[in-house]
This record gives sequence, structure tokens and C-alpha cells, in this order.
Amino acid sequence: MVAFIIRRLIYGFFVLFGVLTLVFFIFNILPGDPARMMLGQRADQEAIDEINRELGLDKSLLYQYSLYLNDLSPISYHSTNPDDGSFYEKEKFGGQIMVAAENFQVVLKAPYLRKSYQSKKKVSSILFESLPETAVLALASILFASALGILLGVLSALYRDSWVDKMLLLLATSGMALPSFFVGVLFAWLFGYVLSDWTGLNMSGSLYEVDDLGRGEYIQWSNLVLPAFTLGIRPLSVVLQLSRNSMLEVLSMDYVRTARAKGLTSRATLFTHALKNAMNPVVTAISGMFASLMAGAVFVEIIFSWKGIGWEIVNALEKYDLPIVMGAVLIIAVIFVVINILVDILYGVLDPRVRV
Repeated sequence: MVAFIIRRLIYGFFVLFGVLTLVFFIFNILPGDPARMMLGQRADQEAIDEINRELGLDKSLLYQYSLYLNDLSPISYHSTNPDDGSFYEKEKFGGQIMVAAENFQVVLKAPYLRKSYQSKKKVSSILFESLPETAVLALASILFASALGILLGVLSALYRDSWVDKMLLLLATSGMALPSFFVGVLFAWLFGYVLSDWTGLNMSGSLYEVDDLGRGEYIQWSNLVLPAFTLGIRPLSVVLQLSRNSMLEVLSMDYVRTARAKGLTSRATLFTHALKNAMNPVVTAISGMFASLMAGAVFVEIIFSWKGIGWEIVNALEKYDLPIVMGAVLIIAVIFVVINILVDILYGVLDPRVRV
């Protein structure tokens, strides 16, 4: 089991390494001048040269790549020369010096995602402030999709080929076919504008709202309803179909027929024997979809003005604030890899055949 976990961790490391390499080279071959983004169009050449030196932009692309890897590494190497791009500054990198020599230092620190070109704030601070809102939205969406999808899937299997089954399959197909941005606009208009007097919902709004009376921020849970429902439509459709197919397969098994032959009621057979075994592929799909929701909420967050990571990505792209976009992509990649590793390990615990 230990060897299995180590293999999964190594695979995850190489995936992340490939992602950050791809992200760096894609965003660094794009046209644009980061120094002018930070200083404005009226900046003098001396100030621009100083920013380029600080960011290492006056060096080759491979040297800039090595600096980027050094910034992200938890154990980093730094020169003691203030004119070098790898010079260590406590305020900038944080962390603790592990080895201090005449010409270099080795530092233990958190990954440094650099600073925003526009706000000059650390990218890590910006993204971790917005990450909880995206996590809440993704969690609410997957809980809604899982609970309702499993219920409707089991109902569809029990009434196979009936009008109930056909209506639910039509619902699932429609949910898979409709784009989330279209569903978001439709729900915002219908439930947040046309029917707002009955629903009490707004067309847009984030988890945290500012009180008009100056009493600070407060949580507005009603703003979560429409974006969570919109984001959960597609996962609900997938879970419904998986639950139905898996339940039909399990209900045809010999042990289920044996349980019925022994005189067990339909309810006992369903909940004691069938449902538990039918949920294995559903749980797999749900775990993967949660990672997708953490990354795929960009359109939904923009439509409903939900200030999560997707909101930050779009705003950064509009302003050409590349460090925020690069940092967001890396965080999303880490979420994907970590969740997939945890699911693989869980499968290895539940089914020893997976470890082979």
C-alpha cells in the first residue's frame, strides 16, 4: 500500500511539473510589457529597467524559467548579490533561512506566486481570499447534484421504461446538452428578475455582502442558490444516469434475486443489498466532478458576480495581469491532482486489486 501511495504521489508531482512548465512558457511568449503594466505608460526607462531586472525579464527565457521554479519550490536557492534576480528578501519571499553562506542562501518557504501587476498584492493572498467562495459554491453544487441525482436515478431504475423513467432521462439529456453560461443567464433572468418577488433572489451577488449601514461584511446565503443550482445541473444529469444504469445492473444480479426469493421486502432488498453496491461508480464520478466544479465555475461566477477564483481569472485577463492567471491555473491544477490522488488511495484501500 505504501508503494502504491508513493507511485501516485510521484505521478502527481510530474503532472504538476508539466502544468507549471506549460503555463510558464505559454504566458511568457505572449506579447506585452509587464514593467509598463506595473508602472503605467508614462514610466521612465530607468524605472522600467529596474522592474525588468527585479523580475529577471532582462535575462534569457530559460533563466526566467529557473527563477520561476525557484520561486515555487518550498526549498529555494538564493544569491547574496542584490543585483541578482534570485536575491532573497524576507518581505518578498517570507520563510526561514536554512543555510547561509558567503555567496548563496538556502531558504525554506511557502511557494511564491509573485505579485499582481496592478494591485502589487501577493498573488497567493488574492487567490486564497477568493478560494473559499469557489469552494463553497462547488461544495453546494456537488451536494445538490449528488443527493437529487442519486434519488432520481434510483427512482428511474425502479420505474424502468415507464413515463417517469423517460421524463427523467429527458431531463438528464437536457442537463448535459445545455451550456452552463446559457443556463446561468436564463436562471438569473427568470428567478432573479421576473420571479424575484416570489423567490426573494437576486440576479447577482457574492457570498459576502457589505452592509449599507456600515456594519461591515455579512454572509448572504440566498446568493448561493442560483449559482449552485446552475453549476450543479450538469453533474446532476451525470449522477442521475450513472445511478440509474448502476442500479439496473445491480438489480439483475443473482444475490438480489436470491434476497427476493427469501422473502425480503422490496425496500429491504433495495437499501440493504442493491443501493450500497450500486453507488461505487457514482462515488467515483462525484469525486472527479468536484474537482471539475472547482475549476469550471468561471462562467457561472461571472454571470452571478460571485467573487471566487473564476471571477479573479477573468478580471486578471482583462487587465493582462498574468501572475494572477498563472497562479490560479496552478492552484486549480493542484486541486485536481490532490483530489485524484486521494480518490486513488481510497480505491486502493477499498479494492486491493487497484494497487496491482
